[in-house]
Amino acid sequence: MSNLQMQQRTLTKSFISEDFLLRSDAAKILYHDYAKEMPIVDYHCHLPQDLIASDYVFRDLTEIWLKGDHYKWRALRALGVNEKYITGDASSKEKFDQWASVVPHTMRNPLYHWTHMELKNPFGIDVLLNEKSADYVYHTANELLPSLSTRTILNKFKVKVVGTTDDPCDNLADHQKIHHENIGVRVVPTFRPDQLMNIDQPEVFKSYLDRLRSVSGYDINSWDSLIKAIQKRHDHFDSHGCRTSDHGQTYLYAEDYTESEVKSIFNKSLLGIALTIEEANQYKAAIQYELAVMDWQSGWVQQFHLGAIRNNNTRLLTTLGRDIGVDSIGDYPQIEAMSAFFDRLDKDNKLAKTIVYNLNPGHNASFATMMGNFQDGTIRGKMQFGSGWWFLDQKDGMTDQINTLSNMGILSTFVGMITDSRSFLSFPRHDYFRRILCNLLGNDIVNGEIPGDIPFLGKMVQDICFNNAKEYFGW
Repeated sequence: MSNLQMQQRTLTKSFISEDFLLRSDAAKILYHDYAKEMPIVDYHCHLPQDLIASDYVFRDLTEIWLKGDHYKWRALRALGVNEKYITGDASSKEKFDQWASVVPHTMRNPLYHWTHMELKNPFGIDVLLNEKSADYVYHTANELLPSLSTRTILNKFKVKVVGTTDDPCDNLADHQKIHHENIGVRVVPTFRPDQLMNIDQPEVFKSYLDRLRSVSGYDINSWDSLIKAIQKRHDHFDSHGCRTSDHGQTYLYAEDYTESEVKSIFNKSLLGIALTIEEANQYKAAIQYELAVMDWQSGWVQQFHLGAIRNNNTRLLTTLGRDIGVDSIGDYPQIEAMSAFFDRLDKDNKLAKTIVYNLNPGHNASFATMMGNFQDGTIRGKMQFGSGWWFLDQKDGMTDQINTLSNMGILSTFVGMITDSRSFLSFPRHDYFRRILCNLLGNDIVNGEIPGDIPFLGKMVQDICFNNAKEYFGW
């Protein structure tokens, strides 16, 4: 018996059982017989495609699990851990030990569930993580990592499609390499044009236009040339298998504008003349519309992640940069602009398939009912109230999203869960979602609220877990 096996015998077994979160016999049947083995279409995530292209093998558990994980970083800071052990220069083992000591104190936070689910799959580690088990977990996982390259992990989780997040100026060479090597997983780019919205940040915007000029070959000296440059990049993405855009915006824009006004506003920005807030918003409404039309023309799906207030902590932003765990749920007006934006596209018969993700739970019902306004009978589930994301991709958030969609729309057409993650260990979130979905349906059967037609409900579960997304995106 190895030292690691001897250590395991003294540790507390994890609470993640085969029936975790499943509270009825019906839920267990729906999960084990229908949901569990379904493949995954992770149509929106932030996985680094270069690591898939190189079939990267992570050096240690800290690199694959803690690096870049702002959920864990927030918990560490909240429990008084020095930044040295979060994003600083402490060793990998020191950072992991700090995380292990924090985990028991995260009970009732989704991190406690995710942590133990991610240890169990893919590592097969079935003990509670704490200071006592830290050495065993760290060394056991590290022994397994050489056999868990990025591509191996994707195949282990039965991932069929990965939708990465890519700037229009990206060259997509890694995607091309992955495609030619036929790795058994379809890795497709997603067109993320957020930088085009930064006209109210002159230096940032100017720098981005310079990049766009370089990759498009257009001299961007007018509104018309800007649209031509964007269209060229849109076409480039389409030729590399892209079938969806994604927009990480605070809210949608619906200001009135004329073509001549937008041309004048863009020319002013090129000349370095300061724009009013109204002018900047008119430009944003116009570019948002043009991007949506490009998506419609190409038969893409457009996605909108709305409602975050980002980079709240100036001190940490200045010292560490963006995406370091200082973002929150915002409290912004959403619905009137959303209505006006979709209505304009619909009137012009140019409204693409659309998924809208809400970050403020107070807007769930409004978002869900707005999607129903623009279903047009041409495509099953054309307008989607998207899964719980960011701060809402946890048990309560997923439950609320499923219940709201069930009450305000049609759950059976739902295209399911996404990881929205940078981590190759985040795929158990799909399993988490599936257990929650099956448990809700099982409860309804037990309560006599829906018939116990397991074959019908099982097919519905499989559609939500995989089939709907496959059909919706055309994969």
